[in-house]
Amino acid sequence: MKDPAGNPLRQLVLKIHSRCDLACDHCYVYEHADRSWETRPRVMAEETAARTARRLADYALLHQLESVSVILHGGEPLLAGPARIRAICAELHSTVGAVTDLDLAVHTNGVQLSRRHLDVFAEFDVRVGISLDGDRSANDRHRLDRRGRSSYDRVLRAVGLLQTPEYRHLFGGLLCTVDVDNDPLAVHEALTALDPPRIDYLLPHSTWDAPPPRGTSGSPVPYADWLLTVFDRWLEEGQKVPVRTFDSVLSTLRGGPSLTEAMGLAPTELAVVETDGTYEQADSLKVAYDGAPATGYDVFRHGFDEFARHPGVRARQLGIEGVSDTCRRCPVVQSCGGGLYAHRYSGDRMFDNPSVFCADLRALVEGIAERITERAHLPGVADGSELRFAQLRRDRELLAHLNERLAGDPDWDETWRSLLRLDADERTAGHLDRVMAHSHVRASLAQTPVGPEVTARVAAAAVAAAVHARSPLRLSWIQHDRVLHLPTLGTMHLPATGRIRTEVHDGRWTVSLPGGDRLTVDGNTPAPGWRPTARIDVPGREPLLVDDADPWRDRFDAQAAEPLDPSALAAFAERLRLAHRIRSQRDPGWSDELNALRAETVTPLAPGSGVRLDADGLGALGVALDADPAAVAGELPRLGRRARLADLRRATDLNVPGSRAGRLLTEAVEALADAARHGQPAEEAERARARAESALDELAGPAAGDLTDTGAALAKELRREAGVPRGRRD
Repeated sequence: MKDPAGNPLRQLVLKIHSRCDLACDHCYVYEHADRSWETRPRVMAEETAARTARRLADYALLHQLESVSVILHGGEPLLAGPARIRAICAELHSTVGAVTDLDLAVHTNGVQLSRRHLDVFAEFDVRVGISLDGDRSANDRHRLDRRGRSSYDRVLRAVGLLQTPEYRHLFGGLLCTVDVDNDPLAVHEALTALDPPRIDYLLPHSTWDAPPPRGTSGSPVPYADWLLTVFDRWLEEGQKVPVRTFDSVLSTLRGGPSLTEAMGLAPTELAVVETDGTYEQADSLKVAYDGAPATGYDVFRHGFDEFARHPGVRARQLGIEGVSDTCRRCPVVQSCGGGLYAHRYSGDRMFDNPSVFCADLRALVEGIAERITERAHLPGVADGSELRFAQLRRDRELLAHLNERLAGDPDWDETWRSLLRLDADERTAGHLDRVMAHSHVRASLAQTPVGPEVTARVAAAAVAAAVHARSPLRLSWIQHDRVLHLPTLGTMHLPATGRIRTEVHDGRWTVSLPGGDRLTVDGNTPAPGWRPTARIDVPGREPLLVDDADPWRDRFDAQAAEPLDPSALAAFAERLRLAHRIRSQRDPGWSDELNALRAETVTPLAPGSGVRLDADGLGALGVALDADPAAVAGELPRLGRRARLADLRRATDLNVPGSRAGRLLTEAVEALADAARHGQPAEEAERARARAESALDELAGPAAGDLTDTGAALAKELRREAGVPRGRRD
């Protein structure tokens, strides 16, 4: 359920102490325009914490939020002391945790961190993020204590505590504020040497009225230069430590979400509550002017709903409409998002400006895009079998990446050895390929957080491949869900979660369940607790799977149907058979064409949903339970073109990511698909073809420089199909 004011709030920054034990000269709380900290209580009172927790719980319950995160912040939050911190965490867990999943974290300079603090954090599973600006010389440039002494050794001692086995799971990562006069490689090497689970490189909080230092290099984009130097080393090292800024740019360049408030167009989901219980907007706004983050609301008189309707909060939920005209015209706006809201401020135009880091952000995004572009020709652009092979290569790369992250975990190591054995045997490798190519498997492996759940998903896929291949296999893992789904094979309902042990022998598999019960099933035969995936014979192609139970099937811009009873399944199967029969009658050779839709699995959707591909662009086909077979037949060619374009983009780059050329290719493919739609009036087909010609004409101009060899080959194919002369714009 969405907040009536816009997107729901999901993150709370809770200021539990308003003072600090360091005197960092770049601090946005104490060294910039806002002075509200001077009048606030040093420590958050228990009554204030309790009222905040109650307000947040009420909001989460009202809006049915599946989870919320709370970040303990300051000042320096550890100055509140272990006892007060424990009381606040206990209040949050008993009140907020009673109605939704609660994710707790703390951001600290680490100077005060002790085992007493960490024991509290371990009790409530509080992740710890530590600020550290690099090696000793880089860190001490700004982060000295109030007596002018270095904080470096004390912070390293804190990191050392977090690296011990009993506390390692609490380590949330390192936060580094960039100073362009520091050596970027020395900073990065110092941080990665500490083996953090993540690094955040932060631009120093600045505005047009108080611009950032530009260093001594003389470069017009020193921050981009600094970050790109680190990015190059990060790539060379195999991205072994996640860096949120880089991961966010890579995500948005490929059409994914922003991963940081500092970049991207995602609406804010953040609220701040100060030590006196007042609501504030993002506290980075303290750099703009005195009182900039203030709302006039507090937890004693107002709820989070009222805060969410505040004009300042609403202004940061407008997406592309909330950035300046300059930003809307910029080709990298989807990645940089206009920059952090606070960094747009000037006294004359308020926040209606690009970021004060505008040139740096554009240079960073374009520099990353250029560095990651795969320009070599992909044979799969003209050969369906080569394209499928390229997709399988991507599957293997994803699994190898997971192995880098999970190696050492006994369950994962056992699963990985099983995958290697299945892949090495030509009698079983094809079955493994088939299971791993299932679009729901691909989506789940790409999106599931690295940990036991992804191990369970891969293990289930390995079992399914072994059953298909009739190859012996033994695997054990922790099953966190009572629904155990073997992709392409079926679904088992377990009496309880916990460790399960599986054994495959001669096409049958046995599951040893928590509590000692055992269940043996034949893959295609229904049994108590076991429901095989339905297979439907259709003319002109391999049987289709009807996947109405995979927990990852809800990936369409429509609601997936609940598992079907036998009569509903029979009716749905008949619709699919008839649709394929109609398609084959209209075009007998359609299934062999380059643009043919090759989805092997169909997900039933709620009535009225029509026919559509998955939102992830992985080629999953969804069909409404009441879809007209003739309409399905008419949509298959159009969806086939879209799926092929998505497959090509997953296999390689067709253009420099984020460039106009990518949007023009999409427009041309969509328009040609519309032009070929069966049974439409001739004038509509002509208008669609004109749209394709317009996009291809523009693509033959300056945008052609952003095409890769594969993209240029696809554009040539599209021009030939559209009948556009090769030299029309050349």
